[in-house]
Amino acid sequence: VQLQASGGGSVQAGDSLTLSCAGSGYTLSMYTKAWFRQLPGKEREFVAGISGHGRNTQYAESVKGRFTISRDNAKNTVWLQMNSLRPEDTAVYFCAASREFSIGYSSSEYEDWGQGTLVTVSS
Repeated sequence: VQLQASGGGSVQAGDSLTLSCAGSGYTLSMYTKAWFRQLPGKEREFVAGISGHGRNTQYAESVKGRFTISRDNAKNTVWLQMNSLRPEDTAVYFCAASREFSIGYSSSEYEDWGQGTLVTVSS
């Protein structure tokens, strides 16, 4: 099972960016998926999650109204659309997959991880 995250970059505050997470493996397409972010020396922080069928989503308070998570199971891909980016959104972003039906907020609830993609937002 592999997850491949991409789409990070350097942007200005107020800009938008879309992260993608492509997965391999048939059953992985139905797993709960999430995006986490991490700063050096800090724990991974939940950003957004989406249920297997895409009907349920959850967001961290800090990104509500600005970020949107979506998925296409046929393409085995999850996206994180990030609008109105702020300098405090700067972090390495990771996509993750969980075999649980519910969306977990802790990184320990996710078994499969992609490599990180760096997002840098300058003021």
